[in-house]
Amino acid sequence: MGGRRHHPLIAIVTAAAVTGCATVTINRQGDRKISSSPTYQASKAFFLWGLVPDDRSIDVAQICGGAEAKQMQTQFTFLDGLPNFITLGIYAPRTVKVWCS
Repeated sequence: MGGRRHHPLIAIVTAAAVTGCATVTINRQGDRKISSSPTYQASKAFFLWGLVPDDRSIDVAQICGGAEAKQMQTQFTFLDGLPNFITLGIYAPRTVKVWCS
């Protein structure tokens, strides 16, 4: 007789569980985490489960135009995790944010 049909929600929940989320925030010692909109935000390409970056640095001095960088952050969000999940870790982008004074 007929086989059971799997609900698409199972695939979505599985993808969310596998991709996970992570955030690393760096700011001046003693400063509170800034939650306002960042001065700069971009998606940076990483490959092989995030081990190999496409480009290795972000020029914070250029981004801030000589002003002080108050906070830097890298995130691996759910939206970053989708291409990671789909490509089985071959392409694993990260979101980068910089706050300037």
